[in-house]
Amino acid sequence: MNALIFDLDGTLIDSAPDIQAAVNKMLAEEGIGPLDLATVISFIGNGMPKLVERVLHTLQLPQDRHSALYEKTLLLYNQAPSALSKPYEGVIEMLEILTAQGHRLAICTNKPAEPAQQILQDFNLERFFEVVVGGDSLPVKKPNPAPLQHCVARLGASAALYIGDSEVDYETAQQAQIPFIFFIGGYRNAAAAFFQNAHHIDQFSALPALADSLLKTP
Repeated sequence: MNALIFDLDGTLIDSAPDIQAAVNKMLAEEGIGPLDLATVISFIGNGMPKLVERVLHTLQLPQDRHSALYEKTLLLYNQAPSALSKPYEGVIEMLEILTAQGHRLAICTNKPAEPAQQILQDFNLERFFEVVVGGDSLPVKKPNPAPLQHCVARLGASAALYIGDSEVDYETAQQAQIPFIFFIGGYRNAAAAFFQNAHHIDQFSALPALADSLLKTP
């Protein structure tokens, strides 16, 4: 049985505007001005706790407030995780094709599981995924390979691919020894050359044929 496992933020969903909104609401409640979208995007990838840590560092705020401000940011984000977000072009059609081809699908994200599930439901995407592993589902997060390996094990897959958009996703796949497909249109900070050993796509219509060819390769 073959499995395709996807990152969420910056891969299937353009979620940065809602993350930015939650961060800026938290900052406003603290009497601090907003961060622009590009800055917030540069913080995405290692989970919400790390994102808030980067916000505090950038604004030179005391890290001893991290726990309280993380909880506040997460609460604000959970109130409307998909108000400004949207699936990338071609995502729904691609998932329909993969499902029709008999592939088993999962999500492996550093986003907390609750908002990840909520976003999937809001866009009627939960029907495609048998397994959703969030950043708080296990004691460790990506780039530790355990969350990705956990997805493969739960799906009972004999072969798998991981599709993501960031350095964290690439490193996770490498550590798990799972082939990686890099979506160019996401939230990466590194140049595309960083992903030299990955297969690249810039539109999701190309994914079913690429996945089929890779999974058929001995």
